[in-house]
Amino acid sequence: MTQIISSLADIANRYDVLLVDLWGCVHNGVTAYPEAVAALRGFRQGGGTVVLVTNAPRSRQEVAKQLVRMNVPEDCYDSIATSGDSARAAMFQGAVGEKVWFMGQPFDEPFFDPMELIGDPVNIQRVDLEDAEGIVCCGPFDPLADPAVNRPQFLYAKHKGLKLLCANPDIVVDRGEVREWCAGALAALYTEMGGESLYFGKPHPPIYDLVRRRIAALDIEADPTRMLAIGDGVHTDIDGAMGEDIDSLFISGGLASAETLTSHQPDADALNAYLARENASPTYTIGQLR
Repeated sequence: MTQIISSLADIANRYDVLLVDLWGCVHNGVTAYPEAVAALRGFRQGGGTVVLVTNAPRSRQEVAKQLVRMNVPEDCYDSIATSGDSARAAMFQGAVGEKVWFMGQPFDEPFFDPMELIGDPVNIQRVDLEDAEGIVCCGPFDPLADPAVNRPQFLYAKHKGLKLLCANPDIVVDRGEVREWCAGALAALYTEMGGESLYFGKPHPPIYDLVRRRIAALDIEADPTRMLAIGDGVHTDIDGAMGEDIDSLFISGGLASAETLTSHQPDADALNAYLARENASPTYTIGQLR
């Protein structure tokens, strides 16, 4: 059974490295949560390392720019690992071919910017679906539309045997008070229809491989037993931590705030019922990161 804690400081001395989700934990898609920023600063001031681990379908450079706009200061983290970088590396290595049909919005287009770390990259060409060898999905064309609107295109793609590269396994996010669909919802639909989807963010192994490379680049030898994953997604952050045998802190006031009856803290009975339904076992739980 998960342990409800009152602040990160309650358990901080047990860990050297935090793997911290962004959306729903550090910011709400519009602006930063001041208490979360203070908690991460405090952890770093105590000698800890903070790696932001996000399913954002973009590079860490683009995420860093976005964090500045959301008032998330650079002094509350050490490095960033993104689903986008993990997926981009796979794309430039030819995971879904050279000619790809792109799903996403204009702000997702930097996904196709060159990656210096990929030697001899595949020459990616964006084409119409009829000419494509694979699909690159950063998200829906309209994040408010039901993913089912894509069924006709997905049926055609499935019959052609196209693989779908999913740059963000999240199903939904809350942008302020508005819930939006993510690339993970489209990938799930494609898989349900019989297509093949490739995932690179939480809870899948590729992003944790990237996390380890980010930590190594900081000249830190991280003991997995001294690492803590923090996030509000039971099937991304918490499942990913469980798969990597890492302790986890569930932020119940994010995506599951209604189900866990979270205001300042979750209702214990509602929380345990929710976790049992979702077959999730976070080590700790808190209402909001603080």
